[in-house]
Amino acid sequence: LLFSLCKGEDKVMQPSGDVPAAEGDSVTLNCTFETSDSYPYLFWYKQQRNGSPELILQRVTGSGKNSPKFPKDRFGAELKDKSVPLKIQKLELSDSAVYYCALQPTVTGNKEKHIKSI
Repeated sequence: LLFSLCKGEDKVMQPSGDVPAAEGDSVTLNCTFETSDSYPYLFWYKQQRNGSPELILQRVTGSGKNSPKFPKDRFGAELKDKSVPLKIQKLELSDSAVYYCALQPTVTGNKEKHIKSI
């Protein structure tokens, strides 16, 4: 008897393009994913010009945590239905950056999302 196990391809999808916003506004950056993992780990990263990506937060079904630099009262995400949108509130000029959504262990092939504060 021969058994074969096929794992589906994991994918992360982000809409491309800039998100215009003004200081003090709130924005939501969308991220959807496909995985065969029952308990996927999702991450959001922020990368400023000429800088390295910084972890904002991580989410897994039912829980998650933020990095100390990114307080929950401004940076939030809820993981549900193959989606983990990032909501940033009370925008500051320093929030202008490229934002990446990543699925563990898949961290390549993700599109960029820019925020331009006006």
